[in-house]
Amino acid sequence: MKNIVILGSTGSIGRQTLEIIREFPKYFNVLGLAAWNNTDLLHRQIKEFSPSYVFYNQQALVPLTEKQAFIPMEEMVCSPDADLIMIATTGKAGLLPLVKALEQNKDIAFANKEPLVMAGEYIKQLRENHSGFFLPVDSEPSAIWQCLESSLSELAHVTITASGGPFRNRPHSSLENVTPEQALKHPTWSMGKRITIDSALLMNKGFEVIESRWLFDISWDKINVVLHPQSIVHSMVTFIDGSVKALLCPPNMRIPIQYALSYPKRLPIISEKVTDPVDFGTLNFEPLDIENYPCFKLAIHAGKQGQTFPAVLTASDEVAVESFLQNRIKFTDIPKLLETVLAEHTPTSAFSLQSILSADQWARTRTEELAKQLN
Repeated sequence: MKNIVILGSTGSIGRQTLEIIREFPKYFNVLGLAAWNNTDLLHRQIKEFSPSYVFYNQQALVPLTEKQAFIPMEEMVCSPDADLIMIATTGKAGLLPLVKALEQNKDIAFANKEPLVMAGEYIKQLRENHSGFFLPVDSEPSAIWQCLESSLSELAHVTITASGGPFRNRPHSSLENVTPEQALKHPTWSMGKRITIDSALLMNKGFEVIESRWLFDISWDKINVVLHPQSIVHSMVTFIDGSVKALLCPPNMRIPIQYALSYPKRLPIISEKVTDPVDFGTLNFEPLDIENYPCFKLAIHAGKQGQTFPAVLTASDEVAVESFLQNRIKFTDIPKLLETVLAEHTPTSAFSLQSILSADQWARTRTEELAKQLN
């Protein structure tokens, strides 16, 4: 039985993780739960799964028993009883717990891509000096991981698919008056608000490219992105002999979460039917016009520049997207803000956690200042 710590237990990935644990009580035990504002749901989760460790936003109180301890996430992941850490938080919240878990040689399943984007070089260095498994949960990196297995030396390139979002057939110049409600209507995925907006911008796909660069140690020129409206093929791996492996599954997170939890085994699907390829119908692939997705272009440029530019990118994007969701700026203002903040940034080395966090804070403050000027 694996003892699981879940950071972000009340979010989409956290809830689905607990659904899987509920179905396989002989395989998994919940050792720790961490959440932020949704303390009502966290309370119900605590009553059901009886974790030893709990973390929540202290502005609200969750009753605990004498056998349960309230501890910070960075301490929770270091528990000697923890076998697997599920990092299902958003934004930079998962960075410090990820670092601590790596230092403790823990196996880590992660859906929180921002830490790898903002601190990829730093985390890569930590991974080289520690022995825990890294188990990607996000569907596209999980697909690459499963297709690659031990074949990295024979890799020609990988291809990440993107649905193209709700505005795939519209030029970026026509999106000035797009509302948050329109941008949140993703054609194939059901996700949180920020990631849905990032998906409409293809910023999320830029993050996945950067994530894959550090996760699999693949050079930039070997990572491709194509549009795939059906979101059935999650990623493909092309080998040097021209053959291609692809991972296909419905557009939900259930399968990659379950595989990360059960690795190296696979457990049967219980609550859903086994995938039938006939149900997929016709699958289409289209080239990506990066000029139509300026946020994707900015993400790739920031990733290739390295240093603290990716940390600035993730922080500025978070503030800009939230400003759009609050109707404070226009949809097309998001890439303008990011471009300005990135241009103003004076980079420093990304091998220091302090420099990464300082760049993150500077970018948040500067983006907020610029967003207010657009009001």
